Amino acid sequence: MTHTRNLSALIASVALAVTALTAPRPAAAVAALNFTSTAVNQNGGNCLDLPGSSTANGTQLRALNCGGGAQQNLAFTPLSGSGDTYTITTSSGQCVDVSGASAADNAAIIQWPCHGATNQQWRLQPVSVTGTDKTFNLVSVASGKCVSPSGGSSSSNTNLVQLPCSAANGRVWRLPSFTGGGTTPGTFTNPLAQRGPDPWLTYHDGYYYLATTTWNSTITMRKSRTLGGLSTATEQVLFNLTRPNGAGTMWAPEFHLLDGPNGKRWYFYYTAGREPFDLGTQRIHVLESAGLDPMGPYTFKADLLDPTQDNTWELDPGILQLNGQLYLLGTFYNGSQPMFIRPLSNPWTASGTRRVLSTPTYGWETVGGAVNEGAEVLQRGGRTFIVYSASHCSTPDYKLGMLTYNGGDPLNSSSWVKSPNPVFQRSNASGVYGPGHNGFFKSPDGTEDWMVYHANSSAGGGCDMNRSTRAQKFTWNADGTPNFGTPVALGVPLTAPSGE
Repeated sequence: MTHTRNLSALIASVALAVTALTAPRPAAAVAALNFTSTAVNQNGGNCLDLPGSSTANGTQLRALNCGGGAQQNLAFTPLSGSGDTYTITTSSGQCVDVSGASAADNAAIIQWPCHGATNQQWRLQPVSVTGTDKTFNLVSVASGKCVSPSGGSSSSNTNLVQLPCSAANGRVWRLPSFTGGGTTPGTFTNPLAQRGPDPWLTYHDGYYYLATTTWNSTITMRKSRTLGGLSTATEQVLFNLTRPNGAGTMWAPEFHLLDGPNGKRWYFYYTAGREPFDLGTQRIHVLESAGLDPMGPYTFKADLLDPTQDNTWELDPGILQLNGQLYLLGTFYNGSQPMFIRPLSNPWTASGTRRVLSTPTYGWETVGGAVNEGAEVLQRGGRTFIVYSASHCSTPDYKLGMLTYNGGDPLNSSSWVKSPNPVFQRSNASGVYGPGHNGFFKSPDGTEDWMVYHANSSAGGGCDMNRSTRAQKFTWNADGTPNFGTPVALGVPLTAPSGE
């Protein structure tokens, strides 16, 4: 969570968010270069072609024998701030477009006057093809589907449609004049989401999945095969909140693959309360997936209430698995804002009441308000750490602290040792303020540890929706503790996670 902790501050934050929506924003750094190229389908060797060099709106594009004419030249223009997403213009000056912004299979790929919507945005997703290079899926940002000859045909003069993406040749195009852009392959730049507070990111089965606070009645998620691709991935609605207690202001989401009575399922935890916003009703809730897809579908499972102390709001769900037991982490209000731990008998049922795990006592934990929240678990080499957010999110000194498990009953605060200094905090030199509400994920090959967090780009930033999602790799000290380093400035090229 990282929204305000009292009603007046929350109202002020909402007002700031509304103001921010109408204020001009600085342009993101351009991370790729314009180029012009043919597009050669790898099933039949035909070129993407504009029939008869037509200037008519709605002309369906096709795959045709490559002939070198102007109607087979395409202009690729990168979206500002993106390393892999472009608008594509035909020889008539119109944009390659998914007809009607359809998400359906076999929707026609046409040319249409350029308007900048996501059905005219295309992500170049690299596909490895033996014996050649510069091969890609052309992925619609709007639908997540790929340009293909109808039916994946290898025949010349086949109309182009969108179909589910794959590495099959009919979905793969070679762009002989691809430049590689301003950032080299295998890099990305932050932010991953321009309006992305309270991020949670997981890599699973070939994709990165990202959820952030929406501050409305929808639960959303985006996915991408590359970390950098999340910045332009489609935000998909997974669930609409309709319950009277938990219907609005969805914030601080997390999703975990956990064992349940029906085997492994994704459990999606979030904070929400009554609508319009009522601070006192904010509680933790949980959804359950039907299978092993992080995107769901999901059904509502439970209000995750304390069995004996449901008398204050609870925020920022986190999950700890330790010594064969399952625990819920969170924060609540008792005059300050301590971190709590509560035992669970399964992913949605408490088996005991909450216990205070950490109270904000150091000066760096009390800037703008005494806060310990956003508890996240990090485990390595038999050791367990809880990394949490401290101080108030309305200040640029929102930061991360850490607890280290030293054995014994995890429900006892004496079983945890608090580091006396913050482990991750603002960097004036990098222009990163209030970094916090983090999470952890592994690189695709499992060899690297990464963190995701949100931050502001000015010292005057607050607790609103303008906090952006960022990610960076971290390392380990000789004593086995994590070394998170310093927040990296926006727009700086970072090497992508190992295994992409």
